[in-house]
Amino acid sequence: MNIYKSAKPTSKQRCLPAGLESPGRRWRERRPGSLTESRSLVVSCIHAIRSRVKIFLKLLKFSGLAWLIGSICSIGHAKEAQVQVIALEGLTQPADILVDHWGVPHIFAASESDGFYVQGFNTARDRLFQVDLWRRRGLGKLAEVLGPAYIEEDKAARLFLYRGDMNAEWQHYGSDAKLVATRFVAGINSYIDWLVKNPDQLPYEFRKVHYWPEKWSVDDVVRIRSNGLTLHLNGEVARAKVACKSSIHFDSVRFGLQPAWQTRVPDGLDPCLPDDVLKVFSLATQGVHVSRESLNSMDTSSTAVAVNDNLETATQGSNNWVIARGKSATGRPIMANDPHRAYAAPSLRYIQQISTPTLDIIGGGEPSAPGISIGHNGTIAFGLTIFNIDQEDLYVYDLNPANPQQYRYKGKWEPMSVVRETIPVRGAAPVIADLAFTRHGPVIYTEAAKHRAFAVRTVWLEPGTSPYFDSLRYLHARNFDQFKRALSTWGAPPVNQVYADTRGNIGWVASGLAPKRPNWDGLLPVPGDGRYEWAGFWPPNDLPSTYDPRKGYFSTSNEMNLPYGYPYSKRKLSFEWFNNSRHQRIEEVLSQLPKVSIEDSGRLQNDVESIPARRLVKLIAPLSSQDPDTRAALAMLKGWDGRLDAESAQAALEEVWLSHYLGAAFKDAVLPKAAASSFGSPDTAVMLDSLEHPEARFGEHAHTKRDAVLLESLHDAHAEMVRLQGPDPRQWQWGKLQTNVDKHPFSDIVDDDMRKKIDVGPVGKGGGPYTPNQSTYRPSDFRQINGPSFRIIVDVGNWDNSLAVNLPGESGVPDSSHYRDLAPLWLNGHYFPLLYSRAAVEAATETRIHLVPNAPMQRTSDH
Repeated sequence: MNIYKSAKPTSKQRCLPAGLESPGRRWRERRPGSLTESRSLVVSCIHAIRSRVKIFLKLLKFSGLAWLIGSICSIGHAKEAQVQVIALEGLTQPADILVDHWGVPHIFAASESDGFYVQGFNTARDRLFQVDLWRRRGLGKLAEVLGPAYIEEDKAARLFLYRGDMNAEWQHYGSDAKLVATRFVAGINSYIDWLVKNPDQLPYEFRKVHYWPEKWSVDDVVRIRSNGLTLHLNGEVARAKVACKSSIHFDSVRFGLQPAWQTRVPDGLDPCLPDDVLKVFSLATQGVHVSRESLNSMDTSSTAVAVNDNLETATQGSNNWVIARGKSATGRPIMANDPHRAYAAPSLRYIQQISTPTLDIIGGGEPSAPGISIGHNGTIAFGLTIFNIDQEDLYVYDLNPANPQQYRYKGKWEPMSVVRETIPVRGAAPVIADLAFTRHGPVIYTEAAKHRAFAVRTVWLEPGTSPYFDSLRYLHARNFDQFKRALSTWGAPPVNQVYADTRGNIGWVASGLAPKRPNWDGLLPVPGDGRYEWAGFWPPNDLPSTYDPRKGYFSTSNEMNLPYGYPYSKRKLSFEWFNNSRHQRIEEVLSQLPKVSIEDSGRLQNDVESIPARRLVKLIAPLSSQDPDTRAALAMLKGWDGRLDAESAQAALEEVWLSHYLGAAFKDAVLPKAAASSFGSPDTAVMLDSLEHPEARFGEHAHTKRDAVLLESLHDAHAEMVRLQGPDPRQWQWGKLQTNVDKHPFSDIVDDDMRKKIDVGPVGKGGGPYTPNQSTYRPSDFRQINGPSFRIIVDVGNWDNSLAVNLPGESGVPDSSHYRDLAPLWLNGHYFPLLYSRAAVEAATETRIHLVPNAPMQRTSDH
């Protein structure tokens, strides 16, 4: 059944209190629900769920928020908790996994050692195929089970594995890190052992392609680095292309540098690079799915393999904010976070609680890593977005014509190191792969005709930079100093970490390894001949941070947020940041609210007001046209509030205009032909600034030329809307164009009935690239590819009042009731209660998995 068939609220959804059913146009249309209101809501809910009256009254004791009551209503007629008992050899003492009505597993264990063991077991129980696919993807072992079509992807992945000293690697993360990872991996492997005795529970995907999940090694957890979420290499190559075809000066239209900066082509660099120079890098870092195109590449008749478009895995930013108690309507701090990642089924994040006598954490994390990275520990709350440190460089080498495995370095020929590996291939003979490395990193391209090679140096191949793994360090922090100290070793990805604690304090710490580039800025590839070398990394204290800001809140949205007076020209952390429109809108809302509530944070996470759209409306306000279609388009947009609601005709017209026509018209008007053809869309911020102040780029008769660009491109957008949705604008809707589909990796190889079971969607969706409720869509078909699939709002100190949602659901098992059950909540801007206390969790438990030791084992000391 497609849960997206109708956006009309169901009877269950109508239990949500008025004013919270969807993000409203006006802020503070409704204050937080009163106790009287909450009690009346409980009475109405009881009529809907008579069999659970006692449980709901218990829940009310732990949370008076109307949002919690509304979310409880959404579970409908619940059954009594199911109980399962499993004996595990690796467990030292009994433990429990309590799965609540929203699919969130709450792990209660007698020690941290057992807690992380159970986390691994439970992760495999819910997400085994996902983490097995990720592991094989990262280690370069897909061809072994999916056939020859993955040989090149496996080669690429193996190039970007961590290959340094593993003892030094583990020591970086602290004395307990390897123990934690060992127990986590043991838990995953114990579930695989359990499947041997219960083969009917083997996930569908393994049966579909006929292979058995492989057991993990503890080193697997930290060796895989290709999920480091940095994309500066793409910027270097794009900038070089502009320099090659025209002049580096014109790159300022493609991408506006912040803070203001003039780059130049490094001495010795030929900026004309091969078009596919990053092909191997893309293969190593993009996602996977199975397709029909190469059916003959395997000896089975069921599948073949292909890789997703790189857009599918590109990070498109995130939002977070913390509210101090003096600014909070609750009198307690609030932490809100919504990472923007690729939409997929299952979700890229997994919400779990691990509760032991010495550690009690809850929140979201990468399913393939122990612990969590976003959430709270009962004393502090923490959330992250990308802080866009430039952590990558592309090096270009002159090769020895007589020996292409030697490159020039400081006037001498230096040999590449070559690692020979055997790649097992299903249905074919093993393949021998020779992987080449320079002193800077893996060689990704050789241009034989010009005797050139290209290699990558990246922070995330340095020791101790396994993505997100270092979050283990701050899970025990109890104050800001401890939190900041824990982040001092954070490597990758670079993040804006926000902080709030039960004492009422808030803070922000920018974290990540930042290379020192003494004689260049990192914006273009550089010769690998020894003239351009990193000189270590900037100390953590040289990165910005703040504690208890005077305004009472702090927010980040991947914008350029280096503080005023920061020595950016010396440290050169980065000059490439995300568009600041989301941050502007969030600041606009938070600054205007005298007090910020949990409900306000939820509305803001779902806000679809676009500042670029508002700027365009202001630009066309004085314009007119004799053309009837252009005149009709102007009439539609004039006075519009810039909200990209799914039902909005104006939003559909404006987004088609912005994504398909305005950028191209602007480029052609302000750039020479060669420069305009050297890249795709211009920087939206640069374009809007230039349209508002046309003298700088349009030359003579600037305003007239600017107006012509606006009117002619708007006319073309109107014509496309007529083609797409008919001549009657009353029938136009943005949500009919922009759709969300959470695709399973096997979506393209199954029949329609199975596809409906494993995919979630499509559904029309509002928002856009520059709204807080962010949506990166493919311009070709407007399908959403990135956005806030996971949201969390933490009521610091009253933890059971916290809220979350995870699209499409917590489970990765298509047959599970929790595979897609959270999608309706997400679609309508709703949340479920992120319960924390044992009593509240017990009251909402749907499934109880009791784990007992099966055999004695050597006890590991707790930590």
